[in-house]
Amino acid sequence: MACFKAWKENPELKEEGAVCTLDGTVDWHGHPAIKTKSGQWVAGSIILLNQGLITLAFFGVGVNLVLFLTRVLQQDNASAANNVSKWTGTVYIFSLIGAFLSDSYWGRFKTCAIFQGIFVVGLASLALSANLFLLRPKGCGDGKIPCGTHSKMDIALFYLAIYLIALGYGGYQPNIATFGADQFDEEDLKEGKSKVSFFSYFYLFLNLGSLFSNTILGYFEDGGMWALGFWVSAASAFLALVLFLVGTLRYRHFKPSGNPWARFCQVVVAASRKWHVKMPPSGEELYDEDGKEPSTNSNRKILYTHGFKFLDRAALITSKELEEKEGKHNPWRLCPVTQVEEVKCVLRLLPIWLCTIIYSVVFTQMASLFVEQGAAMKTTISNFRIPAASMSSFDIISVAIFIFVNRRVLTPIVARLTKSGSKGLSELQRMGVGLVIAVLAMVAAGIVECYRLKYADEECTNCEGSSSLSIFWQVPQYAFIGASEVFMYVGQLEFFNAQAPDGLKSFGSALCMTSISLGNYVSSLLVTMVMKISTDHNMPGWIPGNLNKGHLDRFFFLLAALTTLDLGVYIVCARWYKCIKLEGKCVDEKEGENLKV
Repeated sequence: MACFKAWKENPELKEEGAVCTLDGTVDWHGHPAIKTKSGQWVAGSIILLNQGLITLAFFGVGVNLVLFLTRVLQQDNASAANNVSKWTGTVYIFSLIGAFLSDSYWGRFKTCAIFQGIFVVGLASLALSANLFLLRPKGCGDGKIPCGTHSKMDIALFYLAIYLIALGYGGYQPNIATFGADQFDEEDLKEGKSKVSFFSYFYLFLNLGSLFSNTILGYFEDGGMWALGFWVSAASAFLALVLFLVGTLRYRHFKPSGNPWARFCQVVVAASRKWHVKMPPSGEELYDEDGKEPSTNSNRKILYTHGFKFLDRAALITSKELEEKEGKHNPWRLCPVTQVEEVKCVLRLLPIWLCTIIYSVVFTQMASLFVEQGAAMKTTISNFRIPAASMSSFDIISVAIFIFVNRRVLTPIVARLTKSGSKGLSELQRMGVGLVIAVLAMVAAGIVECYRLKYADEECTNCEGSSSLSIFWQVPQYAFIGASEVFMYVGQLEFFNAQAPDGLKSFGSALCMTSISLGNYVSSLLVTMVMKISTDHNMPGWIPGNLNKGHLDRFFFLLAALTTLDLGVYIVCARWYKCIKLEGKCVDEKEGENLKV
């Protein structure tokens, strides 16, 4: 029907035999999207390149931020690690704002463009602030020449700039992943497979973008050329914005669905008003809008599922609703099944989401304590000095290798053994594997720290490079983190995108980012608690300014224990989970209900 309307408005399309997408996407002009003239890998490739450049810009600031705080702003190790965790956490909290605006009012394209603009402004402000006010005397911040004191205004301008960066990147990131997935029609078998592939390539480009930051930019920044690094990041973000706008006419779009919180409140209020009404044994007698557009503005209806029986009352037709004129029902008294199921979907996602937070605590150590640990190891080969932050390049290499291994080796083997076609491990199973590997990463980091302390000089004054243990002993922990990301974060992206209702896709991606956000805040809280407890009786604590007098290994082993406990809770939640059932789409319920790690 949609294609017939498009043919009527543009007869040339009918002559060309144009076929419209089946998922309800539209083009720039609001017409049904034509498969051959929109989306697919042309648009997807532009978005992947955009993501790579934006990531380069973001990590050009983030990867060495902990060193900037210690060397330029003269903060101690624990304070710098906490401030980086809080900043990174705020980045991902802003993702909820971007997702809300995208799903409700602006749509994903407009939201991405606006927040990228804010991101560029923040990076340019940071470069100016560092160049004009913070890097005094010239050349300071290289670990040898100390920087002078800074006024409150200088510090305020610095924090304003980095939190503008947080707002821009946070509002952009959950929408670009979902916007890229929108370019593939999942109702089409071929495009549906491309959509699954897109998430893996998306995470790969995200890591390739950070590879340049961790190596080239990291090297220059570690040598004291902070302003140059920040200006390169600003230029990369500006180029990404221009590239994104170039593809404007090629993109496919989903129309925003309106404020989801109003729909959720309607379900809760309607169900509460009928708390005393006896429910029928099945969902067959519940209200649905057959033959009409669902009130949720979703593109597809969600079928009834058992569970959260109390909410079913919102769709129960009582004598009062029967007295109302057809089509004139009060949404605060009667809601269709699709609207009720939308709330159920979100409630079912929350336990899985909560279980990913501890993993994010492990992940965030790469940007803080791993860097501080590496800086206290032997970082030289002959006369060449290796920046501690550049070791995260091994994480990126690991991600690239394991994306290939997962897609080309593991998936075919599992599919053959389980006779599940081309599916391989389900999203939930991959996330469980990610947690197992995260435990190994923390154990490896703890063992390396034990040996680093064995070869360290406790009485050092400048403790960078104070241990004779080579920094390359950190490679296993970075490699384990990279492998776990492929299973956890790629699995998360696919899972939340597939299981979120059509009108809440950006919210689903935002859940992934908010998990990282809360992980950073929990990490900051853990560091604070550990330091408070471990510094009793005038002890230096587990993470003192001089790591050679502390016990960073115990903190890593603590994280390994917490992640193991989290894995047990996750398995219980994953076995309880029920997948979303969309009208016209076959869903394998066992995929969501069964988890074998």
